[in-house]
Amino acid sequence: QVGQAAYSASKGGIVGMTLPIARDLAPLGIRVVTIAPGLFSTPLLAGLPERVRSFLGQQVPFPSRLGDPSEFAHLVQALAENPMVNGEVVRLDGALRMQP
Repeated sequence: QVGQAAYSASKGGIVGMTLPIARDLAPLGIRVVTIAPGLFSTPLLAGLPERVRSFLGQQVPFPSRLGDPSEFAHLVQALAENPMVNGEVVRLDGALRMQP
């Protein structure tokens, strides 16, 4: 998005560190997985007017709504239960890519 260079750089840093840190920690039996969430129904978004939340949800290709915290928790559980997932970045955003 326009005006989001610092945010983008910090996000890119996390994504870029995921695999090298996973490799560094592998001998200790520690896995590293990054979840890149899209728009979720959080207390921060709850403070926005309903029309704004509805508009944001409609921007998500499928499903066209805000994510539910239980869906995030479900992904965390699935990743924790699968020991082969390591050094990966998983997007959880309904295919959303914000416009500039």
